[in-house]
Amino acid sequence: MTLSTALLHKLPPNLAHRAALSALKYKLVPQFRAEHDCLKTNIFGLSFSNPLGLSAGFDKDAQAIGGLLKLGFAFVEAGTVTPEPQPGNPRPNLFRLAEDQALINWLGIPSQGLEVFARRLESLPSNMPGVVGANIGANTGSENIAHDIAKCARRLAPLTQYLAVNVSCPNTPGLLEWQTPEGIQRILTSTKEACANSSRMPAVLVKLSPDIRAEKLETILGVLTEAEVDGLILSNTTTSRPTKLRSSRSNEIGGLSGPPLAGLSIKLLRLVRKMTNGSLPIISSGGIASVEEALARIRAGASLLQIYTSLVYQGPNLVKDMADGMARCLAANGLSSVSELVGREGT
Repeated sequence: MTLSTALLHKLPPNLAHRAALSALKYKLVPQFRAEHDCLKTNIFGLSFSNPLGLSAGFDKDAQAIGGLLKLGFAFVEAGTVTPEPQPGNPRPNLFRLAEDQALINWLGIPSQGLEVFARRLESLPSNMPGVVGANIGANTGSENIAHDIAKCARRLAPLTQYLAVNVSCPNTPGLLEWQTPEGIQRILTSTKEACANSSRMPAVLVKLSPDIRAEKLETILGVLTEAEVDGLILSNTTTSRPTKLRSSRSNEIGGLSGPPLAGLSIKLLRLVRKMTNGSLPIISSGGIASVEEALARIRAGASLLQIYTSLVYQGPNLVKDMADGMARCLAANGLSSVSELVGREGT
């Protein structure tokens, strides 16, 4: 943990998050280059300088994309954004589980709204050194979640390289009810129709919950394959609570992230990989906090990785340290490209 990270941890979690975003927004952070030829990869028709990206939830309103890319991330997923502004859930709604290097959030998708988000994307320079994605969702209490998500897709399609459809946030009442075959089919149909007339057709991904039941998952994957979704993000936070949690805050309401989520996340990754025969590209997210865990996800079938909670605890050096470590491991195993490692678990 760096000194700046240690100082942020002296602040309440919500205040520390705002302070970190401000520092990144005004680029008051160190600049790292996490570039190794062996880590370059092409997924969804997009080029990534390395497999490491920032998960949605950190920069909900697209305030600090430039500063985040300077940390060495190959891609940043901003959001979740909702059509209309909303405050999210009442505080306290964010909790550190320091003993577990984990977080519980009950934020409820606070958002400054679609137009503010879109204008910030429009102001980004055309030569941004990375891929920009947007996680799109629905307003709390919306009577038509598919309509909300399509509205976000229509506005953001020409401004992003990919869109991640969020049907798995555990902190928005009613949203998980759409994580069904019928619900996802309606959402994807309306989302793709919304993007159809855009000057640029972004890749469309779907983010799933780690708490989804296997029997339900197989049917959903059939719908996703039929809808020709471009890829999956596995996974969102979990409402479950592993028995090994040590923090006194472990029973707070909300989605758990960080290392305690790792087992569920990689289990879902392996299951989806098996059910789809590796036909859908996967971004793995949830509990990736070390080089070893990053490589384990890639061997299990992930083409790209997202981190968030580990950045909170380990600080801005994390991306470069992780990329450097991955490159060394590839070289030590005689591999010239990270793509050679995808799905090679057990070989």
